[in-house]
Amino acid sequence: MKLITTLTLFAVGFYSMLLSIFDSHIWLTFNFSEGDAKISSINKLAFGPDGILFVGDSETASIVALETEDLNISDGEEVDINSLDKSIAAVLGTTVDNVKISDMAVNPISKNIYLGVQTGNGNSVLLRLNKGKWEHLDLKNISHSTISLKDPIDTDAKDRRGRSQRMWAISDLKYHDGNIYVSGLSNKEFGSTFRKIAFPFNENQDHATLEIWHAAHGQFETQAPIKTFNFISINGNDHLLASYTCTPLTVFPLSELIDGNHVKGRTVAELGSGNSPLDMVQISKEGKNYILLANTNRPLMRISKDDIAKFEKSLTDPVEEFAQTAGVDYISLPMVNVLQLDDYNDQNVIYIQRTAEGDLILKTRTKQWI
Repeated sequence: MKLITTLTLFAVGFYSMLLSIFDSHIWLTFNFSEGDAKISSINKLAFGPDGILFVGDSETASIVALETEDLNISDGEEVDINSLDKSIAAVLGTTVDNVKISDMAVNPISKNIYLGVQTGNGNSVLLRLNKGKWEHLDLKNISHSTISLKDPIDTDAKDRRGRSQRMWAISDLKYHDGNIYVSGLSNKEFGSTFRKIAFPFNENQDHATLEIWHAAHGQFETQAPIKTFNFISINGNDHLLASYTCTPLTVFPLSELIDGNHVKGRTVAELGSGNSPLDMVQISKEGKNYILLANTNRPLMRISKDDIAKFEKSLTDPVEEFAQTAGVDYISLPMVNVLQLDDYNDQNVIYIQRTAEGDLILKTRTKQWI
């Protein structure tokens, strides 16, 4: 009798778990529709729950949620691809100079790798690496949901050097705790903007304008967008960890980033001018948590999250010497020209790198050596 009771309870629990997962997926996709996702540019990618992939499209200033149906659980296999651009060009039937990788994201369920690709003829392509083979996702016929950003930077806005700023309508995005968080530029007086958008999408979206102390410039600034960001817990409270060009590292309490607020961040590091951050991920290894930061003109940086949390001051003095650093320290890893990063599985990170020989590679690398 005791065995029968135990089996019955197990069956009920298993059924409840399946029902819960099923209900969750219905809730997340209830307002999705099948058809053309109308994506003009794939600037940023980020995964949410249930294999839902978020695409940041700066040209249309919109976020598109795609139902990938990529739900087979996997621990992930070693990835070791040389001549990445050539393999992509071959799949698309074009040449290497016609291919530009805009972002990479790993599905945390399947460990399949997704790349956003812009081609020379203006097309946006989404590719998936599945068991060593590239698959082309049909964006003209896919289950999706879209939200347009309110007050994005104007399509004809230029910076002081005459360059278009529209591509920075969306500079990075992440899914966190039921919301999509988006950095970028708005058409408001203080351009640097951070948005919080509930998912599933509805009509509501919050946005706060941001201000930081830029030690390399010796002034407070409000116009440059966050280039890449992540989330960090400080004293039990969620914070935004944001990296800007040239290269201040700043924290903002997430609780203060609410609609209509103008928020001044706390600059915890100046990582050296003449540089722009490209990608940021957080990893755990040997019981400690770290931030990895890829850069245009610096090696890959490893920064202790404990060191960031313990740094209670805010930089307010200028750094006087070109490329001088200040604040929280970092370790320069022996990896240069890392262009894209993601946390792959418990043992590895995955990265795209231009080697000294000029080859573009996509590889996994053990966290033991990073």
